[in-house]
Amino acid sequence: MPFEFAPADAPAIPLHVIGQEDVEAWAGEQPDGVAGWVRAAGFSGALGATLLVPGEDGQIAMALAGYGTEQARARGRFHLAGAAAALPEGAYRLEGLPEARAAEEALGWLLTGYAFDRYRDQSPAKARLVAPGGVDAARLMAIAEGEGLTRDLINTPASDMGPEELEAACAGLAEDFGAEIEVVRGEALLERNFPMIHAVGRAAGQAPRLIDMRWGGEGPALTLVGKGVCFDTGGLNLKPGASMGLMKKDMGGAATVLGLARMIMALEVPVRLRVLVPAVENSVSADAFRPGDILTARNGLTVEVNNTDAEGRLVLADALSFGAEDDPDLMISMATLTGAARVAVGPDLAPYFTDDGEFAAAVDAAGAAVADPVWRLPFHTPYEAMIEPGIADLDNAPKGGLAGAITAALFLRRFAGGTRYAHFDIYGWSTGNGPARPKGGVGMGARALLEALPGVLNL
Repeated sequence: MPFEFAPADAPAIPLHVIGQEDVEAWAGEQPDGVAGWVRAAGFSGALGATLLVPGEDGQIAMALAGYGTEQARARGRFHLAGAAAALPEGAYRLEGLPEARAAEEALGWLLTGYAFDRYRDQSPAKARLVAPGGVDAARLMAIAEGEGLTRDLINTPASDMGPEELEAACAGLAEDFGAEIEVVRGEALLERNFPMIHAVGRAAGQAPRLIDMRWGGEGPALTLVGKGVCFDTGGLNLKPGASMGLMKKDMGGAATVLGLARMIMALEVPVRLRVLVPAVENSVSADAFRPGDILTARNGLTVEVNNTDAEGRLVLADALSFGAEDDPDLMISMATLTGAARVAVGPDLAPYFTDDGEFAAAVDAAGAAVADPVWRLPFHTPYEAMIEPGIADLDNAPKGGLAGAITAALFLRRFAGGTRYAHFDIYGWSTGNGPARPKGGVGMGARALLEALPGVLNL
């Protein structure tokens, strides 16, 4: 189902959005038949409650959607998406929704049309919404399409989403929007000086690669770098089976930057966009890189491998060094990088790191405005000593586990070349079936970044 609003002139059923404390007042203003129906049905206005109200001809004359209390709404987002999933097929027009919530709720409604149906038939919501007045419908549809791309990429298992297929997805996106793409594969990675991408991915059946996509000829330079580990066994430091079960999502950083790139290109944001995706599979074979190996990165720093399961920062390091060589105005990496970030903020927040207070203020405000929550964590420089093992310049997995998300971010900062830089350590997965966020792959931080870009880059 495409992410589209119903036509503005479509015959539409009024959908009255009513807070829990407003039900009686609203019913008192209606004809006796409507008020009696609402009271007899016991409609409370609780969050997620819906009610169909028939007309004299027995057809649906209107529908009601409960909007709960302010306290209840604060505990979630996309509340009307629950109503969309409960309503019968048809077009609906919102009545009574606060203008400040219109864009969020309209986007949530669009996202109820998402279903991952590659392997079995699914049943997304069939109710369609007429875009509320005052919202930028085209922008919301572009955002929903980008989010849909991210979800599809993450949800696809590694049997059908290895480095080759991830490259094909990038190539398809480039073709759709007239972008240029270049890919460095296999042994050519060594010839072109991407040694750590090669080391991590060389044991897999599909060759490791660096995907480089460029779009736009004017405006500030924005480089997005996404971790594309299509499956992570942990390498020779093999993960337990329970920890390996979700590792198809270890390319969630790549999926998210591709979804964001799609939004940027569809909306023709005036930037010179570059997307770098190191695409690998961290596998086990006789050729796998080993604990204790010392690798020399693209920028010349040496890295002691103390855990082959800390491979994401290795492939990102080469990609970040490459991106920094172009001296972009802003470089952002996104990765499903550490379990420590999940322990710190849970699965719903997108933690990020930056030394740029202006960037942080813009992203925080944007995340709140578009219901894409983010949380800043510190590049705590005193912890630099924790990633310096002595035998090499850097340690990819400091012992002890303390401040794991911060030390990983500090590791990446060493490769950003002094550019204006931010790193997002995302989870990329919805753990339950929430409104507009079914269990499975999900974008995190992309909408906040899209909203923040005009202020951050002075567009």
